[in-house]
Amino acid sequence: MTVRRLLKATTLSLALALGAGPVFAEGVLRIGRESDSKTLDPIRTAENLDIWIANNLNATLVRSNREATDIEPDLAESWTISDDGLTYVFTLREALFSDGSPVTADDVVFSLLRVRDDPASAWASNYANIADVEATDDRTVTVTLTEPSAPFLATLSMVMAAIVPEAIAGPMGEDFGSEPVGAGAFRLKEWRRGEVLILEANPHYYEEGLPILDTVEWRAVTEDNTRILQVQGGQLDAALFVPFNRIAELEATPGINVHLDPSTRTDHIIFNHENEILANPLVRQAIAHATDREAIVQVVTFGHGTVANSYIPGGAQFYNPDNPARTFDLDGARALMEEAGVGGIALDLMIQSGDEVEAQIAVLLQQQWQEIGVDLSITRVDPSQWFDILMEGDFDMSTVYWTNDMIDADQKVSFGFVGDAMMNFLTRYENPDLSALVLEARSSTDPERRQEIYYEVQRVAEEDAVLLNLYYSPFRNISRDGIEGFYQNPLGRIYLETVSVE
Repeated sequence: MTVRRLLKATTLSLALALGAGPVFAEGVLRIGRESDSKTLDPIRTAENLDIWIANNLNATLVRSNREATDIEPDLAESWTISDDGLTYVFTLREALFSDGSPVTADDVVFSLLRVRDDPASAWASNYANIADVEATDDRTVTVTLTEPSAPFLATLSMVMAAIVPEAIAGPMGEDFGSEPVGAGAFRLKEWRRGEVLILEANPHYYEEGLPILDTVEWRAVTEDNTRILQVQGGQLDAALFVPFNRIAELEATPGINVHLDPSTRTDHIIFNHENEILANPLVRQAIAHATDREAIVQVVTFGHGTVANSYIPGGAQFYNPDNPARTFDLDGARALMEEAGVGGIALDLMIQSGDEVEAQIAVLLQQQWQEIGVDLSITRVDPSQWFDILMEGDFDMSTVYWTNDMIDADQKVSFGFVGDAMMNFLTRYENPDLSALVLEARSSTDPERRQEIYYEVQRVAEEDAVLLNLYYSPFRNISRDGIEGFYQNPLGRIYLETVSVE
């Protein structure tokens, strides 16, 4: 041990013995989040708990810029697009995976066909328009599409299209999600399931001087208030998703920095359309009219949110600020329930335990919906089990939130209405006409036609009450003084490679 490190270790031990304030670990960032990840294989998940980690483990051909306004090079240093929009030729930069092996064109071919064809891919529909991928040489890849696609480059920027080593991911199959290898700024060091997931700097990362940190510890801390206390006490350096009702207090707390970063987050209540009661659009429409969303925004978000009038996130590409949303109208809601031929009904709302905001929303909805004869029970489940229950379909309704992973609107409308492994945003909703519209928008290169289609999609989704849009809000995270560069962009990507600890 060097003298400098010996002195640092002695100082830390003395400080702890004397009960002094928190001491930083050099080059280490400790982040608290609501639950652990399930898999780090980017094609097998739709959970932010997995995706936001995978973003820092992987690199893609292209990526969204820091502000999420444009596409920029990543593993592809340049590319060309044919005049007919069907052929993309990518020239790869010299880069290595985190195990030191080279990134080759064959790995690109494997990765893109994997996300398109693997039966376990949660995102196959987004890449179904890939007709062929060919390695011309070790550094050149040609992608041919079945039809022109305006969002194609943006689709390639999502971590689902991460370039992974064929020699490792191919043989490992499902196990790749537990021992991933990528070309991102970090690599997996250790994963103690349910407790902590530890990343370390990737010594082979192609961007010189990055990452700045040596290690990032993602700690699973279910309770919102516990995460806050651990930041204040020095056990954590940062925490995600602090409750809205704590923001003002935390902003006034010395040593704590509140980050309210612009986001594409939309909070929803999803309906299980396989439920006989909720399969009736009149019941869903009545519930929407019985929901005082303005009251929810005021009570729950303390003015930090705005009422959501659309399925597409507020301010995102092709969002319609004038989309007609269902207003709070109890008389109209009662009339719809009568037309539906239902009297008092019992439904259950699933929320994640430990989440104060979801608990507040649930209680408000319970009070509001009883005015139209809905007896709402609330089921709290462990966050680690919540997504599995959604996939299995053993629920009536659930709180969920969405954030875009790319700058084009195609991702969310495809996720919700095209029908894939995620069962239309887990709602089991079916509307072939809407699906056809979404696919038309994807293949169109006319921005005006795409806007026209997406405006129609937003109108139909709200009219049919496919799910209940609640509110838009910023990301709400905290960090301690001494943490520099902590930032989450509108697509949810946390730029760990540029964070430093001082």
